Amino acid sequence: PDSLPRNITRLDLSFNSLVVPHHRPLLKHFPSLHSLNLSSNAKLMLSPAIFSNLGALRLLDLSSCSITYIHMDTFKGLGNLRTLLLRNNSLQELDVPFLLPLKALFHLDLQHNALVSVDAWSLQLMDPVPRVRLEGNPWVCDCSAHPLQQWLQRRRGERRAGWPGVCQAGRQENWEHRVCHRLTMCLSCVAATALPAGKGGRSWPYLVGFLVTAIGLSILIALAAKCKLVHKNFASYRHRPLPEISSIGGSPMEDSSSWDRGSCGSHSIPDAADLQAEDDDGFIEDNYIQPSEQLP
Repeated sequence: PDSLPRNITRLDLSFNSLVVPHHRPLLKHFPSLHSLNLSSNAKLMLSPAIFSNLGALRLLDLSSCSITYIHMDTFKGLGNLRTLLLRNNSLQELDVPFLLPLKALFHLDLQHNALVSVDAWSLQLMDPVPRVRLEGNPWVCDCSAHPLQQWLQRRRGERRAGWPGVCQAGRQENWEHRVCHRLTMCLSCVAATALPAGKGGRSWPYLVGFLVTAIGLSILIALAAKCKLVHKNFASYRHRPLPEISSIGGSPMEDSSSWDRGSCGSHSIPDAADLQAEDDDGFIEDNYIQPSEQLP
């Protein structure tokens, strides 16, 4: 509004339906602003360099504005910004080149967005920021979260060492511990020895494939041995008696004739050799016919 003095330092425009101009600076007539609250403006669209004329701004609140994407030049010109609040928005990817113009940023709040992962470069860009709030996001707990876990653990170590000028270090370390612990537990469920990408972190599928192959081969070998044993046992019941012969070289017909003649002529009882021949089970044992008994 034109009625506002040009030298104001704090301006609260929260809980409105503010529509900002496209490709033009916002509030260009108020260069003395130190604090600007634009939270809960659902129609807020952030175009590149929209805050470029607010070089003295220290705090910018963009919470609950349904923001899904931030252009890399959105915060161009905010070299003195200390606090950036982006909580309760709909950011799905944490691609943070938008932090490059924010040389003096001290507090970045990204709580309760839709973030599922973060790449190593974005984590590197957030390294100079002492206070980063990431809790309340639906992080995907797989091996891709390993860089974030390592980043949180390292920052906790730095927090214990102490940063000068951090007045709420204990509270900051507490939430970082909760996020890191949650990620650690989830990563333990996925892979107990997860490694960073490019250093063997994706080798576990090969191990699983090797184990499945080894188990499959063992089962096939066991089945093959079992089938061979069954075939052997089945074959042992398929013996059949050999034709009965009375002497080596004789035929069954001759044997039968001689037996009939002997029975009709003398009514004699078969001798012991004949009874032994009848009682024989018909199988040929090893060395049953000795070499010395073979006929020409």
